[in-house]
Amino acid sequence: MPLDETDIKLLRILQTNSAISNKELAFRLHKSVPAVHERVKKMKAQGYIKRTVAILDRTKIGLSLISFSQVFLKEHTGEVLNEFEKEVIKFPEVMECYQIAGSYDFILRIATKDMEAYHQFLRHKLSMLPNVSTVQTYFVLSEAKSETAYPL
Repeated sequence: MPLDETDIKLLRILQTNSAISNKELAFRLHKSVPAVHERVKKMKAQGYIKRTVAILDRTKIGLSLISFSQVFLKEHTGEVLNEFEKEVIKFPEVMECYQIAGSYDFILRIATKDMEAYHQFLRHKLSMLPNVSTVQTYFVLSEAKSETAYPL
């Protein structure tokens, strides 16, 4: 079902603070608490809201190195691509995995404690996956923007 203006406003608020109470949401949207609760429940059921999470400060939990690794596979059959995805998403260091068009097959966002931890990840996990041919990695020096909210 298409979203109406109230749904969009609700999603904008929830993207910036998912811990907000239904009472506060109702106040901001000029709706009743039960009406807001039902809208949130409906959007979860329809898949607009996939999950609710806490966004952590990665440096405070010891994951200060972010890198982006481009991965090129030796073979490109559907089975090989699916198998790579299935295995790489099991690694806790891999925060995001995208199949991409261009010179490489996948790009991964990886979070590790430091360069040594990344080296161990590359040597003992990523490069050990079947059909991995080339990995080219870029290390983040600074972070100017990191958003989780989509523009609505």
